[in-house]
Amino acid sequence: MATLCFVQSRVPSGLFPSGPLRPTFREPHPVRISSVVLGAGMALAWQILLAGFSDSLRGLFWRCVAAVLVAWGVAGLLLRFGDRGAAAGVALASSLGGCVAAILVTVRWLTVGWPLW
Repeated sequence: MATLCFVQSRVPSGLFPSGPLRPTFREPHPVRISSVVLGAGMALAWQILLAGFSDSLRGLFWRCVAAVLVAWGVAGLLLRFGDRGAAAGVALASSLGGCVAAILVTVRWLTVGWPLW
């Protein structure tokens, strides 16, 4: 949500007529790169933690899908109630992890056969 903030750079002397000050819109909670990197790192750690429990490609894929869905839920909550930079980092890293899992399954499918059923 943008807030109205009146910024006045100089005080008019009254000699020259001037119109009303124009409002300046500023972001109340700007996104910082540090929070984006922190959110991406936490999502990466979450995905690695869940992927570490799998013993096959099928398990890895379904655990990655579960991790992505949970991470997107957390990103939605962060977007609504928390830090939007962290939400962007979580969403970016979890989507990247989901893409890696999908690529692994696709490569396995093309070389061996359908691995998920």
